[in-house]
Amino acid sequence: MTNPTRPNSGRIVYLLRAGLIAGVVVAAAAFPLVAIGGLTAKAGANLVEKTPADLLASAPAQTSYVYAADGTTLITTFYEEHRRYVPLAQMSPYIQQAIVASEDSRFYEHNGVDPKGVVRAFVANQQAGGVSQGASTLTMQYVRMALRDSAKDPFEVQQATEQTPLRKLREMRLALDLEKETSKAQILERYLNSAYFGHRAYGIYSASEIFFSKLPKDLSPVEAATLAGLVKAPTAYDPASSDRKAATDRRNYVLDRMQAMAYLSPQATATAKAEPIQLRLSSPPNDCMSVPEERNSWGFFCDYLKTWWSIQPAFGANPLERLDKLRRGGYTIVTSLDPKIHDAAEQRVLTEESAGSPFAHGLVAVEPGTGYVRSMAVNRVYSLDQSENGAHSDPSRRGQMKGNYPNTVVPLLGGGGLPGYQAGSTFKMFTMVAALDAGLGLGTAFDSPHRIVSIYPDGSGGPTDCGGFWCPSNASGAMSGRQTMWSGFGKSVNTYFVWLEQQVGAENVVRLAERLGLQWRTDIDKRQASPSQANKWGSFTLGVSDVTPLEMANAYATIAAEGRFCEALPVVSITGPDGTPATYRSGSGMDLEIAQPRCNQEIDPDAARAATDAARCPTGDTPARGSCGGWSTADRVRGIVGRPVAGKTGTTDSDRAAWFVGYTPELAVASFLSDPDSPMNPVGSGQANKPIDAVAGFLKDALKDQPVRQFNPPSDRISA
Repeated sequence: MTNPTRPNSGRIVYLLRAGLIAGVVVAAAAFPLVAIGGLTAKAGANLVEKTPADLLASAPAQTSYVYAADGTTLITTFYEEHRRYVPLAQMSPYIQQAIVASEDSRFYEHNGVDPKGVVRAFVANQQAGGVSQGASTLTMQYVRMALRDSAKDPFEVQQATEQTPLRKLREMRLALDLEKETSKAQILERYLNSAYFGHRAYGIYSASEIFFSKLPKDLSPVEAATLAGLVKAPTAYDPASSDRKAATDRRNYVLDRMQAMAYLSPQATATAKAEPIQLRLSSPPNDCMSVPEERNSWGFFCDYLKTWWSIQPAFGANPLERLDKLRRGGYTIVTSLDPKIHDAAEQRVLTEESAGSPFAHGLVAVEPGTGYVRSMAVNRVYSLDQSENGAHSDPSRRGQMKGNYPNTVVPLLGGGGLPGYQAGSTFKMFTMVAALDAGLGLGTAFDSPHRIVSIYPDGSGGPTDCGGFWCPSNASGAMSGRQTMWSGFGKSVNTYFVWLEQQVGAENVVRLAERLGLQWRTDIDKRQASPSQANKWGSFTLGVSDVTPLEMANAYATIAAEGRFCEALPVVSITGPDGTPATYRSGSGMDLEIAQPRCNQEIDPDAARAATDAARCPTGDTPARGSCGGWSTADRVRGIVGRPVAGKTGTTDSDRAAWFVGYTPELAVASFLSDPDSPMNPVGSGQANKPIDAVAGFLKDALKDQPVRQFNPPSDRISA
């Protein structure tokens, strides 16, 4: 499309800048011919706060797109105004022609303000005795939209859109200045990306998608004319309404204008006008409730992504600002969610048996060495509708509210405000790693009795019949005898690990757990973890603290990565509308990509390798160095997974929760079973195998056809 040479309108520009004909221009453009006293004086003081540079810098809100790890599978979008910016070269020439023909036929002839249009509007409005016609050029309309989009508060929005002579004069002056700074093509491109077409479609990309399910470059003359006709009055000319006569009449008007400007031949115009409006309506998803119905469980991961986003300082000063940036920033977000891995997780927790159970059965998978969260699956439906949910399992709340099953949006797997669940003996990993990191060897031995009188006072949660001290015992008499870290971990010998905790110091174990990402969310956990109390927290090694599956999977991923801790991360890339990666300023003053793994070496690599060697014992695997002592708590796992695997079982007092956390070099997985509505409600001893089987089956399926990787053995020094 070529731009005809624009005639010199210097006389109009001079008079307008001088304010000598301001009242006449504005009145003619938008108002009856009346006296507008004092307008020129006010204009001089109020119409210079924005510049063309400000308008060009202002960016309208754009939709953020969220994809799975493959970069193509759409999870959902976030927007306040559904818009995606596209360059003019990616728009059909018909939509460019249709907009010019319908909104500003002299667009290529004027310098931002159309003198002929002013006169025409003046005559029409005087004859009508009111506003029957305006004189806003495309440039002036774009100025109005840019002022609105760059507004910092509601008052500036009002200033940009109110029907006053002062606003019209402001638009004219800025339009004249803008056309001196930029080309007609750039103005038309920005206009088409800013205009509202109705049906929550902002900009031509969204309009093409919502009304015709196609890209702007593929619009036909009929479709382009239909969309161009909407700009003047999106509701009145909405073709999706029950009565399409108004939309058809408006479309035909635009087609006639296109013919008058020689964009269409008379024959092409007649053919186009004879066609009925044929829509292919689509409704773009918005937020986590709009994940694909067949992928409902992605909603829990999506919710975790939002929570993570809301705490990233790079996106704003507070959670509200950050989420506003998500809805308006036009980001392309490729998440860490792997659809194939997630399918394998769903198969293990979304069973027919578990669908209507008050017990939540969940699984979280994290990639060692990156922190990428590859799956978050739970036996729940992501939905706000709880009308058909089961009864609440807490007797004190039953009858007052529904339970959170099968429908819920509660973050049961981590990443939200839920404290989590006690994880039992899975915490023995923290005691073992703290001991290894402190220089003790895997062969550190202790004659473990069935019951031990601990140095810890009974205030830490144990029985009170041991002279005021905590007296933990083993689950079975078969666990008694001389144990090392290999056998003590494989059999889950409580008395061995209480003794080991005493050797290294309970506070050191608590601090080690913090280094691996654990947080304290309940008042009692915060108090027990405090500097004044942590060294008395003997029961910590038996998993009495609340923790989330996400935290446990990520903590064990650190061991799998030979001591390299990485923050749990739900994204692998985030790019802005211009295609550049989103960054944040690190504590050292460096600009880093937000999606870059945030890792540091928290544990001596040899200590982590030693912990893994002992952690092979519970799964029935064979350690590289020592002996597992003849039996273990989950010895079938190695046979199911079919490759080197480590992990730990965990149950709590009275079987209120059951856990298994397992890992290979490729993936770390935490699975749990508990009642989130009533944590005191026991799952029962018969349920303890469910998390074990879920992790084993998941690892088998998720790693199918992948090369078998071996764990690196620990050194002779730490194996002693």
